[in-house]
Amino acid sequence: MKRALLFIALAALACHREDDERTARQLTQGEPSRGRVAIQKYGCGACHEVPGVDGANGLVGPSLKNIGSRTYLAGQLPNTPDNMVRWIREPQNVERGTAMPNLNVAEGDARDIAAYLYTLRQ
Repeated sequence: MKRALLFIALAALACHREDDERTARQLTQGEPSRGRVAIQKYGCGACHEVPGVDGANGLVGPSLKNIGSRTYLAGQLPNTPDNMVRWIREPQNVERGTAMPNLNVAEGDARDIAAYLYTLRQ
């Protein structure tokens, strides 16, 4: 009985994760699995804690846990896919003097990163 309940719970979580990934793809035209790799490639984890990304436990910037559920990005931008991509690509143009550097993130990589981040929901 306990195993059956555990199986049902795990299956429900897997379905929920698939739904989150499908929604993230539709919103951003990016691929969450590539986004996880791009987060490592650009070194985002040096400054941010990013759940699900090995070594992403930085404390300089905010944790990105549940960022897909947040109302605002950078404290001022409505959390929309286009704004997230813009913030990832051009943080200094969004908020002059922010600690977040411009890492010259390619458009496709930014969409993939945004797709991954949108899977991080409550």
